[in-house]
Amino acid sequence: MSTEGGATQTGIASWYGPGFHGRPTASGVIYNQNELTAAHQTLPLGTRVMVTNLDNGRSAEVAINDRGPFAKGRIVDLSYAAARTLGMIGPGTIPVRIEVIDSGTYRIKTIRPSLDYTLQAGSFVELENAQRLKENLAKSYPRVSEVTIVPVHGKDSIHYRVQLGTFSNRRDAEGHAQQLARKGFPIIIMEK
Repeated sequence: MSTEGGATQTGIASWYGPGFHGRPTASGVIYNQNELTAAHQTLPLGTRVMVTNLDNGRSAEVAINDRGPFAKGRIVDLSYAAARTLGMIGPGTIPVRIEVIDSGTYRIKTIRPSLDYTLQAGSFVELENAQRLKENLAKSYPRVSEVTIVPVHGKDSIHYRVQLGTFSNRRDAEGHAQQLARKGFPIIIMEK
């Protein structure tokens, strides 16, 4: 799907809610089922789209902050709030039209300065999600062997961070981060 304003896509939408509430999305933002957000497989994270229910004409403006859906034949996975606005809680799936409103801007955050840097593309509770992101990054990142999954043990859980490369200076890290951000990956520059 094109990221130009006004570009459209038609297909089937689904929604996800309580089971994912409070978990990190592909963009790193914690999923809140009560916000107007959505998951799309290819649109850059941060893109704003208008989703219209083709059965009843209702529309909702949502921000793309996650990847998915991964069910065959579906084009967008909506938050509970967006699904409620569109009147699709009962049916579960509906035919929709997506129209790009704003392709968003890519934000790159720095955690803190260091002599060595790495890029983080995501952090997940479920290893399968980290593996899926690693596979997607491997298609876009020239230094494929440097895409790793790093387990981080918390008090009650493990998060799996998807990280890329080691850079001895900030300029190199920023250059690689910008390339990946332009391809729609949310990137955080971190000390190694």
